[in-house]
Amino acid sequence: MASPSLSVVIPVLNEAAHLPSLLDDLHAQRNIDLEILVADGGSTDGSTEITEGAGAVLVRASRGRGAQMNAAARQACHPLLLFLHADSHLSDPLLLAKAVDALQDRIREAGNGRVAGHFPLRFIRSDNRHALAYRYVEAKTVLNRTNTTNGDQGFLMTQEFFEQLGGFSKELPFLEDQEMAERIRQRGVWITLPGVLQSSARRFEAEGFHRRYLLMGMIMGIYSIGAHGFFKRAPDLYRSHPETGLLLSPFFGVIRRMMREELGLRDSLRAWVAVGRYVRQNAWQPFFFLDVLARPLLGPERTPLLRFHDRIFRPLTDFAPFDALTALLCFVWYMGVLAPWFALRERRLTASQGDA
Repeated sequence: MASPSLSVVIPVLNEAAHLPSLLDDLHAQRNIDLEILVADGGSTDGSTEITEGAGAVLVRASRGRGAQMNAAARQACHPLLLFLHADSHLSDPLLLAKAVDALQDRIREAGNGRVAGHFPLRFIRSDNRHALAYRYVEAKTVLNRTNTTNGDQGFLMTQEFFEQLGGFSKELPFLEDQEMAERIRQRGVWITLPGVLQSSARRFEAEGFHRRYLLMGMIMGIYSIGAHGFFKRAPDLYRSHPETGLLLSPFFGVIRRMMREELGLRDSLRAWVAVGRYVRQNAWQPFFFLDVLARPLLGPERTPLLRFHDRIFRPLTDFAPFDALTALLCFVWYMGVLAPWFALRERRLTASQGDA
């Protein structure tokens, strides 16, 4: 039997430190015919030379992960596409063959090609700090709930389905993977692929786990309520923060300016009520966190508190007054507590770096 064929798309921008390892992992994959396309957005660190030296296809594209991945997908020769980040690691040489088998089986069951797969994640870490928090984030990647799927997990789908979706959004300066994930959820089916994909925890470690996680939550909430003015105001800020260290106070500043200059009082109130609704819809996460905490006692497959949320808590709280109450609590917490707290801490941090 012929091996299945798969085109792997890797968007890069100055990924020379991580790209060789991933290319080695891909070349070690067995029982699958791979085409490897590296979509470069203007690297200056040798990423393009590494790509060509490894025999992969170099696709030069305008900067932006969505635009880069779309450009490479247009040149892909195989009927299946896998989008991977450059800091991924594949420890199982049969990982991709098993994944393709699982996707094709589900496509046959569904009777159509509107199926996409993602891998569970395990983070590659340099230390043991925040062990429980990482366990929780990793556990969420097994689920197929709204806003739990992102590009770190790899996106596997047919070329045909990708084209039906219209590719990745080029309008968003970031968050293109989560936007695509939710479009797939609306128009098709997500499945969790067998095996585990490893991913570097470098951004969490460089920027601080809690700061990075808080920013991710803020961005997803703002996107989910449709406040897209934030993404027009924040792209340069988001692109620059990995080099400067993650500072949250500028993002709070963007929110304040957007409320004052774009939304006004009435629309700001509506936006915060929408935030309350979004938070209420994600109230399952604390319940699931407690399930993950109790796994040494309950076992990895049991989630009694998550089931309690779905069957009892969510129906009891699914009405407008809870949205308004949650909105008030969110506004007080984010703008009354977190915003001044990070402004003070980061002002002191900046001052101390200037003195040094």
